Amino acid sequence: MNAKWSSRALCVMAALAAGAVQGQDATHTVKLMTPETALKAAQAALKKCRDDGFQVTVAVVDRSGVTQVVLRDRFAGPHTVRMAVDKGWTAVSFRTSTAELVQATQPGSAQSGIRNRPRVTAVAGGLMIESGGSLVGGIGVSGAPGGDRDDICAKAGIDAIRDSLEF
Repeated sequence: MNAKWSSRALCVMAALAAGAVQGQDATHTVKLMTPETALKAAQAALKKCRDDGFQVTVAVVDRSGVTQVVLRDRFAGPHTVRMAVDKGWTAVSFRTSTAELVQATQPGSAQSGIRNRPRVTAVAGGLMIESGGSLVGGIGVSGAPGGDRDDICAKAGIDAIRDSLEF
């Protein structure tokens, strides 16, 4: 019995040792956007909307969808804060722009039920922010008359930090 247990123990230890070698690759490095970069993107998006005559809210979220920055212009509606945050969260969560999500989740489509999930915002104005092929965050804009105009402002925010990120 003792010899049987010893051979099993040796097999288990050998398996664990093999796993330990493989475990060396069990982690990876992720890129994170600094708060200063997130703020710069939000300020540029807000400026673009202001220049176009729109009072909006801009939110920048990190790669996990956690809010880093929210800027609400003086006369932006109270609903725009939550909407901007949720647009950024949705873009990061689904790894797609919210404008593309609008198309993919049309009523009657196989993915239409996604629209009923909490926080999912299938309205244009939410974009992913990528650096060197890695997702680093998202930006959401709410308050312009139409999601297409929110998208334009969000793109201006990303363009403002393009040189800071490795695209």
